[in-house]
Amino acid sequence: MDQAARGAAALAASNYEDAIKLYTSAIAVNSNAVDYYIKRSTAYQRSAKYSEALADAEAAVVLAHKRARRELIKDSQLRRGIALFFLERYADAEFVLGIVKRLDEKEKTLGIWNMKVAAKLKTLEDGDDRGKVTAKEVPESKEINVVDTPMIEGLEKEAGAIQKRVVQTPADKIKHDWYQNNENVYFTLLAKGVPKDLLTVEIEKDSLSISFPIQDASDYGYTLDPLFAPIDPANSTFRTTPTKIEVTLKKATPGVKWHDLEGDRDTSDPSEEKTSVPAHVLRPKTNEQPPVYPTSSKKGVKNWDKVATDLSSKKEGEPDDDEEGDETARFFKSLYKGAAPDAQRAMMKSYQESGGTVLSTDWKDVGSKTIVPQPPDGMEAKKY
Repeated sequence: MDQAARGAAALAASNYEDAIKLYTSAIAVNSNAVDYYIKRSTAYQRSAKYSEALADAEAAVVLAHKRARRELIKDSQLRRGIALFFLERYADAEFVLGIVKRLDEKEKTLGIWNMKVAAKLKTLEDGDDRGKVTAKEVPESKEINVVDTPMIEGLEKEAGAIQKRVVQTPADKIKHDWYQNNENVYFTLLAKGVPKDLLTVEIEKDSLSISFPIQDASDYGYTLDPLFAPIDPANSTFRTTPTKIEVTLKKATPGVKWHDLEGDRDTSDPSEEKTSVPAHVLRPKTNEQPPVYPTSSKKGVKNWDKVATDLSSKKEGEPDDDEEGDETARFFKSLYKGAAPDAQRAMMKSYQESGGTVLSTDWKDVGSKTIVPQPPDGMEAKKY
């Protein structure tokens, strides 16, 4: 395995010092390899050596322009913008990230870095040098010092002895899960080997953002904006384990049930500030079921609205499955068809529940109670 390949393995294992040494060795052999400078810049940045990271990124930009390779120019400018951000040159970082956007609007980490830069710029006062653009699109060409880290004797032996570390989960294999109770929403990002010192978790009232470097030397980002309902950031927490990131989001309004992690509410709407429960949670339910009234039927409760509708919808002359052809049934039906809807319901309910011994047209009287049989004098009602 050559030095560049060893450097890539060290970078993926978060062994940044080894990666710097190995890429330095690789650059000594091939000083025009743009990718070597990009990767060493990444290792420097993650070791908090931001000046060195910027120097390598700018060297990569110059070399990439000489080779006229659009993808290499984009990658080197991205590393340059990130290094400028950590050096607190926020306006320059915004300028360089604008170049990246022009080259590739779909760059997956661009949104996260633009958001971070914009947040920093908002805090600057007028006249702050950090808010002034001094960078040029292509840095001035200069002789590149390819051996700025001392060569170490026995480098290959040292690199070969790198301890086995937790292998990070690839970006396309990272998954998430969540559950909730009345008080909290528990979110888990299933990602192995997340470097704790380089992890960023931002918890806001209406959003959650997680970002960290992954093994292919890029940055992984996961954002929920807006959340399904507002949370209390001050009482929300997170923790990192070797296999996952766990976030506990405190609900702003206990008892609100989340149907998803993200919602479609407008967090800029001032009306949302008046209540901690979003409008889409407060919407009334549709398709309300009609009331069900008490009954003595052995088959359970009856929907008397449906019974009345079914009977009134029968066409004249249409046979009735329950009709026995006697005079009482025909009288009942004749009386029923000429009655108002509430009277029809009252007739059906009182007649059926009383076993044919009571017939009422007053729904207010019979609608909320069970009608007991009232047999004629000298007769006794029996249950069958």
